[in-house]
Amino acid sequence: MNGKRRRLLLAAVTPLLEPGEQVEVTTIVNLSSVTVRRTAAFAAASAILSAGAMAVVPVPTPMYLAMTDRRLFVFRANPTFARPEEHLMTIPRAGLVRTEIKERILNSSFVVSSGAGEQGLKIIFPLLGRKERDLIAAALPLAG
Repeated sequence: MNGKRRRLLLAAVTPLLEPGEQVEVTTIVNLSSVTVRRTAAFAAASAILSAGAMAVVPVPTPMYLAMTDRRLFVFRANPTFARPEEHLMTIPRAGLVRTEIKERILNSSFVVSSGAGEQGLKIIFPLLGRKERDLIAAALPLAG
């Protein structure tokens, strides 16, 4: 994450922090994946319907993730400008566990859950976000 994006995210997170809470990691992630097969099918269908004039490709909305020593904050990222648009959720870190990291060619991911058998949150990291992914993965224990 470049300096401008980091500064804007920290400006959005700072008012939400509790006294003594420190931001440890900031990164750009996706919270839902678009499969290659579905993307190719969608692009082919739109190209056929428009007689080859255009092809539309679905793209997941990028999110900003800030991890503190106590919580995870998720903000919707503005796709045009570098600023966070909307605070979507705050998740307490206490009790969170994660799955093994799934490596892919263009990204990697793991699922974060409370460990109580509830539905988890799949976090997808871009290829350039592997350093931040490793920092977040190291802070969350593996699900047993």
